[in-house]
Amino acid sequence: MRSPSHSVLPARALRAAVVLALAVGTATFAPAAPAAQAAPAARPGTTAPAGATTPGPAAKPYMGWSSWSMQSSKYPGLNPDGDYSYLTETNVLKQADALASKLRKYGYEYVNIDAGWWRDQAWKPQFDRYARQKADPGRFPRGMKAVADHVHAKGLKAGIYLPVGLEKEAYADGRAPIRNAEGCTTADIVYDDLRTTNGWDSAYKIDFSDPCAQKYVDSQARMFADWGYDFLKLDGVGPGSFKSGDNYDNVADVAAWQQAIAATGRAIHLEVSWSLDIGHAADWKKYSDGWRIDTDVECYCNTLVSWENSVDDRFDDTPAWTRHAGPGGWNDLDSLDVGNGAMDGLTKAERQTYATLWAIAKSPLYTGDDLTRLDSYGLSLLTNREVIAVDQGAAPPAHPVTASDPQQVWAAKNPDGTYTVALFNLADVPASVGADWTTLGFTGKAAVRDLWNHENLGTYRNRITRALPAHGSRLFTVTPRGTAVERTGHEAEAPANTLGGNASVAGCATCSGDHKVGNLYLGGSLTFTDVVVDRPGTYQIEVAYLSGDARAADVSTNGGGATRHTFPATGDWSTVARVHVPVTLKAGANTITFDSGSGYAPDIDRIDVPKTF
Repeated sequence: MRSPSHSVLPARALRAAVVLALAVGTATFAPAAPAAQAAPAARPGTTAPAGATTPGPAAKPYMGWSSWSMQSSKYPGLNPDGDYSYLTETNVLKQADALASKLRKYGYEYVNIDAGWWRDQAWKPQFDRYARQKADPGRFPRGMKAVADHVHAKGLKAGIYLPVGLEKEAYADGRAPIRNAEGCTTADIVYDDLRTTNGWDSAYKIDFSDPCAQKYVDSQARMFADWGYDFLKLDGVGPGSFKSGDNYDNVADVAAWQQAIAATGRAIHLEVSWSLDIGHAADWKKYSDGWRIDTDVECYCNTLVSWENSVDDRFDDTPAWTRHAGPGGWNDLDSLDVGNGAMDGLTKAERQTYATLWAIAKSPLYTGDDLTRLDSYGLSLLTNREVIAVDQGAAPPAHPVTASDPQQVWAAKNPDGTYTVALFNLADVPASVGADWTTLGFTGKAAVRDLWNHENLGTYRNRITRALPAHGSRLFTVTPRGTAVERTGHEAEAPANTLGGNASVAGCATCSGDHKVGNLYLGGSLTFTDVVVDRPGTYQIEVAYLSGDARAADVSTNGGGATRHTFPATGDWSTVARVHVPVTLKAGANTITFDSGSGYAPDIDRIDVPKTF
């Protein structure tokens, strides 16, 4: 979301309402490397043939700075000349200089200018004679090329922004000519009924059945390339951005931009935003270098962000997207605002947890902080080389290995056989969180290194547990010294199992045994029978399930009391994911029940019970 709003947004539901009112912009989870997928087509700005693997501008998640967090905040002094007034050439270059001196050596390189560069302080736009956005002389008196030149002189890369579609003010009664497209005007590139598009309905939808439309996008891309920009954020893209339907399907726009960027011969990173439809993940992966998976992280309040506004939402919304990220395209969790202390609006524990999730999810690391006044703790978070290496390394993104309960464990297997393991306490009170080695696939001993504190913690048998503050976290590298865990599998559709309520067996091409148990809602239940173990104890059972959205189930053993666990969304009802839940079993035969209670539970494929604990 990149548009003026005068509302304070204390909750996600209110953010959604405000977004709609804005005038203009803003398989499985198993740790198998995304790089093993089919080779992607050439990325924008490259010349590799389709089907060839190429690094492109998104070989790794990008790192840098973005202007929007400070533009959108009501923190005292940030926008003294009115809302969104922070965006000026002077301020951008000040941040570029600070990025170069403080963060460039750690990998931060992009200086990204967000919404408003072509609009004055009253949000009135400027366009050239070809209906292309033109720098507002009040904000950027030397124009956008001069800004890019300054950024490049610092050894950095320059980024710029556009909302998707033809902005209404650029239409000019349909008479504006399209550059290098004889006979084409703005009337030719949009639908005759002037249907609107993007997350704010601030633009007319472009009709790409007319060749003039591609020429318009080509002219914009050529302009940015001539100015020297290395990054373009295309915002308000649908399906998604809280909009659906044909008007808001901008896949053709993104494809046109990829084509236009490639034609310039300049390697320009194309990022699409915001809160995109996961059902079109294949399109975002095909035509762009990165995609926002969630709403704005900013709170539009008197700080940059707040924990409850949407920082914490990423724990719910990221898991379904994890399998889609890899070299060539990354899941964008939005700005990482952890460097400015009170201005960030977070506790120290929350700042570290925020940075931990971004790193293990392999999100782009771009901060929206004021780089001229980073505090020492914020600087230590942004410049921790071991944590940056997690984000930039060859391992796949981490995924939850436990249920999405207030205490969670996320992990990824690294190419060298080690594991990146994060512990999270998302509760509002302190709690202990433990990572059991069986959830990683081995038993016995393991060496543990604390990445935030650069400390070898020694050897731990079977698990590591830490007391964490409210919203706290720890981040480790775990090196196995034990043996692979052995498990016994139990299919949900096995005839001996007991189904209750509406629960029923259904076909499932992606499931083990080609079947699953679904319709677990409003009292529906599934009981696995004859689950045999040799010794009594608490076992971390692996649950293979499918769930288009996050759903919970009451899990119990042997008819005893149940514990409710939330299963992260898998993104659709054909993708199988796996998480672990603890159950207490007796020696010999046991039953394990999944009950929807009064709500809706995920579909269950199978469970795998370790032979040891």
